[in-house]
Amino acid sequence: MKALLDTHILIHWISATVPLSDEHREVIQSAGADEPLWVSDITLWEIATLESLGRIELDLPLRDWLERATAPPLVRRAHITPAVAAEVAALPDSFHRDPGDRIIVATARVLGATLLTQDERIRTSNLIPII
Repeated sequence: MKALLDTHILIHWISATVPLSDEHREVIQSAGADEPLWVSDITLWEIATLESLGRIELDLPLRDWLERATAPPLVRRAHITPAVAAEVAALPDSFHRDPGDRIIVATARVLGATLLTQDERIRTSNLIPII
């Protein structure tokens, strides 16, 4: 299974500050070089923004934390490609307008990935497979 990590799942996994659900932990533990975890570039921006606003505290300097969180071969970055941007525009108007969430959902759709998330608005949207 191709798994894309939502921002808070990545934070909880790397920082180990909040326990992951059993399902999320199982998917993450089964990842490897042949089946890496995916992280959208927008997630890096969201984490940097949360840290700069004081909404999260990281155990390393920001750049070091981000590099550790996206280190290959276990993690692969999903870039905001023309296909992802076009998919953002194709999402229904009924889906909320948060640009980060829209890019993450569009990325999952383009990758054909299952999204690991706790975000209730994404979970109830039925736009992508969710764990």
